[in-house]
Amino acid sequence: MGIIRRIVIGLGAVTGLIVLALAGLILADRLAQPPAPDPRALIARGEAYHARIVRDDFGVPHIFGPTDADVAYGLAWAHAEDDFATIQDVTLTTRGTLATEQGPKGAVTDYIVRLLRVWPTVNARYDRDLPADLKRVLEAYADGINAWGARHPDKVVPGLLPVSGRDIAAGFVFKTPFFYGLDNTLKTLNTPTHGKPMAPVGSNGVAVAASRSSDGATRLLVNSHQPYTGPVAWYEAVLQSGEGWHVAGGFFPGSPFMLHGHNEHLGWANTVNDPDLTDVYRLTINPANAGQYRLDGQWRDFEKTDAAIRVKIWGPLFWTVHKAVLWSAHGPVMQTDHGVFAIRFAGMGEARQALQYYRLDKARNLAEWRAAMALQALPSINYIYADEAGNIGYVYNGLFPDRKAGVDWKGVLPGDRSDLIWSRYLPFDRVPQIWNPKSGYVFNSNNTPFAATGAEDALKPADFPATMGIQTNMTNRAWRAQETFGADTKISAEAFRRYKFDIAYSDRSDVARVVDMVLALDAGGDSDILEAQALLGRWDRRTNIGSRGAALALAVATPIATAWAQKRPAPDTRATVKAAVAELKAHFHRMDPLWGQVNRIIRGKVDLAIDGGPDTYRAVYGEAQKTGVLKAMAGDTFIMFVTWDRAGRLDSESVHQFGSATLDATSRHYADQTPLFAAMGTKPVRFTEAALKGHVEADYAPGQPH
Repeated sequence: MGIIRRIVIGLGAVTGLIVLALAGLILADRLAQPPAPDPRALIARGEAYHARIVRDDFGVPHIFGPTDADVAYGLAWAHAEDDFATIQDVTLTTRGTLATEQGPKGAVTDYIVRLLRVWPTVNARYDRDLPADLKRVLEAYADGINAWGARHPDKVVPGLLPVSGRDIAAGFVFKTPFFYGLDNTLKTLNTPTHGKPMAPVGSNGVAVAASRSSDGATRLLVNSHQPYTGPVAWYEAVLQSGEGWHVAGGFFPGSPFMLHGHNEHLGWANTVNDPDLTDVYRLTINPANAGQYRLDGQWRDFEKTDAAIRVKIWGPLFWTVHKAVLWSAHGPVMQTDHGVFAIRFAGMGEARQALQYYRLDKARNLAEWRAAMALQALPSINYIYADEAGNIGYVYNGLFPDRKAGVDWKGVLPGDRSDLIWSRYLPFDRVPQIWNPKSGYVFNSNNTPFAATGAEDALKPADFPATMGIQTNMTNRAWRAQETFGADTKISAEAFRRYKFDIAYSDRSDVARVVDMVLALDAGGDSDILEAQALLGRWDRRTNIGSRGAALALAVATPIATAWAQKRPAPDTRATVKAAVAELKAHFHRMDPLWGQVNRIIRGKVDLAIDGGPDTYRAVYGEAQKTGVLKAMAGDTFIMFVTWDRAGRLDSESVHQFGSATLDATSRHYADQTPLFAAMGTKPVRFTEAALKGHVEADYAPGQPH
């Protein structure tokens, strides 16, 4: 009995020591954190702004104010009402503090923020490179987030407030390189055997001049494809200030600026492009000193800093993890199991991205818009442009490194030669672009810029150096753009909309290629193969909800086409067909269910069949559910049709896949646009205060009840 008692006492003592140690860790961590701000001060700061939020009958916020700063404050408040949680996550991500909320799974992102020197860039350049008018807008937007958070403390994680203008600027610094695939490069360096990760799923943009319109109008399609939710999901708003900032279009959480849409005079659409804007160098490490690499025959010391990442372990317990961040003359350095590599990427050290967006928003004509583009702060993204004067254009935008000729820049480069470390970019007038082509139209669907208009106006590869790394691919959507917009010399308003909602696969597409492979199989008497061949032989290569062939065709084509895109061996065609047939029969009891049974858009209690599919112009990317249903998760999201008639009068329509309440499931605007979206419909963009009359749901100042 005495032995047991001593064991119990000993265990109790050990437990007490552990509890005391944990309490000490928790206390030390809390003492190391900055004090929480006074919420009254944050609210009082917000009272200096004069914004008005008018929500239309779809809940879309229209923000009015005397100054641009007032409007930015109101936009932040309205967006916080609809989706504060995502704005909060975006801010934590940008700061490199995501692990404080998400635990170990957020630590990788926090490390990348440090690896890419996001905050050293912002801190060095915020005051030097950003003009006062821009900083007023950034800081006003941050003040809007702070004031909303101060009034809703139950929604705010510790340490978030106060948000600053630097936080907003840093969001652009961090995000923009990922749109041309820097994240893919980082992943591939760590897991090279997995092949190239998938590129973004796509976007469409089209501009048609009066000469190609049946009614003499100039038209613009804004049709970015994004995830339905998360940090790069579209939010619709209209802004109007007394200082001439008047825009309608799509915003990301954490962005004060309309990223694409239109203002009073002009508009543009964006699509992701894929130029070669990243270079990877294999470094030679000094065998006698792992802190050195060889450059031009000499050993150089790495610049070394410590990434102190605070990670949430459990409840109030945090642990700070320390990991070295290395930097060479080339740029950030990654130490992997198969070598040490340095990366040099377009836009590194740049902090003016927000400035370029702001200047684009406020451009009043083509000359001012092109001057904003010539700032060259945004490292990539295609632009499709149109305006009230009837101008149209296409810019294959990029910060193209001025690289040495005669070098294979696509592969891994030797890291010991300084002549391969580029230091400047080609000027804007060298960027591929097309203005007012004779063909009367321009388009892009994530395809090569050498197929962006009619053949008579097409850019020629020979006019651009190979060192620019310009993409040469086509997508199904690009083929279909040529077969619809490109085949119609007098495009009516109705045809323009119909071509946007095209649901077909071109005979030149990867899907058609896979179907042809299936039809060429030797069935060998296999009844499933024979039935599949008969079904696919009848399929019209369309993805309407009544199609009997689309489900099987895409179940077979998706894994094969994905492997081709990732440049890895494709799965066996016969085995893929058999697996697809078995899956469809297991869930739908037949291999030819209606496409509308399979392809669904689901939001709360709304569950609807939806036309379209992967890489169709009406793009829908679904995630397989346990029931076999494909739940739409990305693709077409916020869509705008913008028109200037012969007299230059503006009209625009839009639709969102869900609604303005992007997070609030209790709101009637959580899914009120989903039926309209599924039916390929649109609603008016009530761009002016006069157009809002009779369509106002709420009119209030930030902080007022409504």
